[in-house]
Amino acid sequence: MIFLRNISTLAAAIAVSAFVPSLQANEADDQIIDIITVTADFRKTDVQIIPEATTVVGGADIEARSAEHLEQVLSFAPNVNFSSGASRGRFYQIRGIGERSQFVDPVNPSVGLIIDGIDMTGLGGAATLFDVEQVEVLRGPQGTRFGANALAGVINIRSNAPTEQTEGYVSARAGNYDSYGLGAAVSGSISDKVQGRIAVQGFQSDGYIDNTFLNRDDTNNVDEIIARGKLAYQLDEQTDVGLTYLYADIDNGYDAFSLDNSRTTFSDQPGIDAQDTNALALNIDHDFNDAVTLQSVITGSWSDVVYSYDEDWSYVGIAPALEYSSFDEYLRNYQRQSIDLRLLSGENGRIFNGQSDWVLGLYVMQRNEDLTRNYTYDSQFNSDLNTASIATYGELSTDLNSTLRLISGVRIERWTNDYDDNNGLDEATGETMLGGKITLEALLNNYHMTYVSVARGYKAGGINTDPDISEDNRIFDAEYNNTLEVGLKSSLLDDGLTTRVAAFYIQRKDQQVKSSYAVLDDTGKPISFQDYLANAAEGRNYGLELESNWQLNHWLNWELSYGYLITEFVDYNYTNDDGEFNKDGRAQAHAPQYSAATALTFDLTDALSIRLESEAKDQFYFSDSHDEKSKAYVLWNARVAYDQPTYSVALYGRNLTDQDVEVRGFGGFGNDPRNGYETNRYVQYGEPLTYGLEGKLYF
Repeated sequence: MIFLRNISTLAAAIAVSAFVPSLQANEADDQIIDIITVTADFRKTDVQIIPEATTVVGGADIEARSAEHLEQVLSFAPNVNFSSGASRGRFYQIRGIGERSQFVDPVNPSVGLIIDGIDMTGLGGAATLFDVEQVEVLRGPQGTRFGANALAGVINIRSNAPTEQTEGYVSARAGNYDSYGLGAAVSGSISDKVQGRIAVQGFQSDGYIDNTFLNRDDTNNVDEIIARGKLAYQLDEQTDVGLTYLYADIDNGYDAFSLDNSRTTFSDQPGIDAQDTNALALNIDHDFNDAVTLQSVITGSWSDVVYSYDEDWSYVGIAPALEYSSFDEYLRNYQRQSIDLRLLSGENGRIFNGQSDWVLGLYVMQRNEDLTRNYTYDSQFNSDLNTASIATYGELSTDLNSTLRLISGVRIERWTNDYDDNNGLDEATGETMLGGKITLEALLNNYHMTYVSVARGYKAGGINTDPDISEDNRIFDAEYNNTLEVGLKSSLLDDGLTTRVAAFYIQRKDQQVKSSYAVLDDTGKPISFQDYLANAAEGRNYGLELESNWQLNHWLNWELSYGYLITEFVDYNYTNDDGEFNKDGRAQAHAPQYSAATALTFDLTDALSIRLESEAKDQFYFSDSHDEKSKAYVLWNARVAYDQPTYSVALYGRNLTDQDVEVRGFGGFGNDPRNGYETNRYVQYGEPLTYGLEGKLYF
């Protein structure tokens, strides 16, 4: 009901469809049905068959949104949100669970980010979408397949694979805010057994901020270069080898917060949001015989990240008194290596009278995170964190009869942290965690599949590094997520209408809650901010998700996704310098009650199409430690495209009504010396009205 009252999108789409006379099943008879495959599971599976809530955003939808970055397509997935506080959305939330930022303390994210098999969790700046085949969003704990860092789910980005036939394209775009991009991709056979693909793109924009003090309009700019290289080698009839290289050169500005809560800033030291990444993945698939297959995935990534900002958001002299000038800079070096080895049953390797497929795996991971912090009011801070993980996992999929299947998975993971810094803190932690899933899947008939699952996910604990934190709060433990999910996936009207519905209930145990508050001096101005994580609460998250794709006739397609989410804390109380606070029953941060997206695509001719989209999101709390909320919004996007075999051209517009979308916010402190640092609400705005022209030449 909330959706029907607040989202004009669904009403508009229904109104349009009401005027379409041909909604009979035979209207889709001559449609070519594309099978959308999920690759993040152990075996590639049709999204309509995989027994869990999964959204696949294909290359066509990425192009239809004219999207450059992951943050611009997440609205296609119900109950998925992101947090900015940087030039791009780098932190993600699924079903109300996920981190929102990182400053001094190391972070164990709740939502994993995988790019071409490489773990890029926490490094979302590299989640650009040039030459990407699809984005997969797996909602719910992935305790068997991914373990830690998949407490709430996983986002898997897969770029286009090498092809045997030579093909390629050159793309270009130009838009407002001095935005432009240029890219190219080429693919084909290098020899009879080797195929390769190379894709390179650069994208630049001045950003959406005017800095009046510096008289610049590019202090929150975007300057990104992404390169991908892929090789596929058929070593012999039993062995396939794949090699992927990813290079990301992100050199963006960060000047997003204004004392006036506008797109006009006064910073005298604009920040930087930069990332330099080199990453590799080696995949080896070997069929020992028709009974057993070995899959090996070896990855390594090396990233240097700079994150800095003008903490006072102003300049010296903006007010005659009660002012401060502060700059904060975080220089991080990440090194990550992993090996994932698994055995999978083949056609003749099924056990229990040939009724059960099986998977057995071993995962080993090593991470190193070095931090140098340069802050105006402190001496230089240096820390080093070494994290190691070793896990064993298995899955058994048993056909109970011709229509009923039981899937059981388990993962045991040993996670250790070894931390030290130049403040003399030297701590080590170790935990053994258990996760997995049991799913009962039933084929009701040729058109409907239903499932019920019970899953347990986990996220490792860690160490609070602030020297002022009490020893009682120094260490926090693992968080667990117990989820009950029921789903129904259907194909109707001769496959002209596909739907996916899921209902879920999540019990969050030992929830890791980030508390953050300003430390004030005697005059009331903020001199620092104290952040720490604690197992401070339990939580309940439950809701409903709907996705559908309806080919109403040969020229009109309607896509819809809708998420309804209720979250609440259970027994969450904390104390800081302002007193005692009780958040029991309050909604969790970055968890909007509804989220929706819908799109109508009109194929006016074989070449000319028009797409009209809308997306909406309810208000949500910015943080768990204060009660400031974002504002609800409805956005409209449109694209007109003309496609030919050798070229395509499109005119696009996003946020056509130029709504202010709040993607990050703070409260509980004042930062404006002009009003004596009165406590205020501060927000960062997302993308305003953007438009442009783009084209491709194919060869």
